[in-house]
Amino acid sequence: MYQRVGGAAYKIDLSNTRALCEHLGNPEQGFKSIHVAGTNGKGSCSHMLASVLMAAGYKVGLYTSPHLKDFRERIKINGKPISKKGVVQFVAAHKDFFEQQQLSFFEMTVGMAFKYFEEQQVDIAVVEVGLGGRLDSTNVITPEVGIITNIGFDHMQFLGNTLASIAEEKAGIIKPGIPVVIGETTPETKKVFTTKAQDEGAPIFYAEDHPFSSYPLDLKGDYQKQNSRTVLLAIEHLKKRGFNVPDAAVKMGLSQVIKTTGLLGRWQQLGESPTIIADTAHNKEGLAIVLNQLKNTSYDQLHLVLGFVSDKKVADLVVMFPKDARYYFCQAKIPRAMNAEELQAIFIAQGRNGKVYSSVGRALGAAKRSASKTDLIYVGGSTFTVAEVV
Repeated sequence: MYQRVGGAAYKIDLSNTRALCEHLGNPEQGFKSIHVAGTNGKGSCSHMLASVLMAAGYKVGLYTSPHLKDFRERIKINGKPISKKGVVQFVAAHKDFFEQQQLSFFEMTVGMAFKYFEEQQVDIAVVEVGLGGRLDSTNVITPEVGIITNIGFDHMQFLGNTLASIAEEKAGIIKPGIPVVIGETTPETKKVFTTKAQDEGAPIFYAEDHPFSSYPLDLKGDYQKQNSRTVLLAIEHLKKRGFNVPDAAVKMGLSQVIKTTGLLGRWQQLGESPTIIADTAHNKEGLAIVLNQLKNTSYDQLHLVLGFVSDKKVADLVVMFPKDARYYFCQAKIPRAMNAEELQAIFIAQGRNGKVYSSVGRALGAAKRSASKTDLIYVGGSTFTVAEVV
């Protein structure tokens, strides 16, 4: 399972997924979809889209990853996760094929989601890419609209060491004749997207060319402004493909994303006096926005509860973190987590001091005991650190 162990569980090939889809009767052809890729924001955009389409009266499937608390978060219809019974029955029915084919955790989960959406006859499913795009297991669908939120430096061991090479992998979701919406670009990534779209005969649209949304959002991270602009442009192209999404549904959907979809861990406030914020930002681009928002938030003292994964180049990120904050270093309960002592050493080497704690919960507990009512506690560094406190 990539979520737990990292690279050893990653499969760079679609043959298994195609074999699984054939075994299941090609469920990916049995429902309409939206395909969402990108380095940051694809989860938020997926949940926003699902919420808006639900508000418009559609039966909406939602496939996302990773989960924070419960595996079933990954597969939902109209905000409700697949039942435990449904998961068990699917695995029992196809266990022999899984073992024979030596499927990965992610491949099995994609098959489960697609079969569930087909059986439940969803009107449309919002499908989030797991990693990359071109060779991601989700890339067997032909969507109504494709979305690529942005390109940043993450998972470089699989996707490449330049923005252009990462963009090429993400651009792999662009399909012949299918409109694609791009959230943010740089000169080098825009060239990649434009070329790929021309090669595929796919109409391409850039959210940067449109004004920010004036709709109220219940998601409070600063980065959600850009995500909502991307979502609004995608909705316009869904309308052109026959979906009825009135303005009232857009307004309602964007104002109730958390309530309708159960999205967790995006600038999520967990407490007051002191204020406690948790956010899953975990790479340079995402952390830059979140740390800037922290800098512009009012508090007396900042307390940072941090844990990262071991395949993250943390030393390159430390300079972004304030020197005057109090640090609480920890590691999530997964094999992929970076050792807390190692994390502490990296931060101390660059003038950021703090103590090591044996768990995320104990680190947060120490921060709470140390903080005054007018302080701010931030929990982050990885999805898995946040998962243990939300």
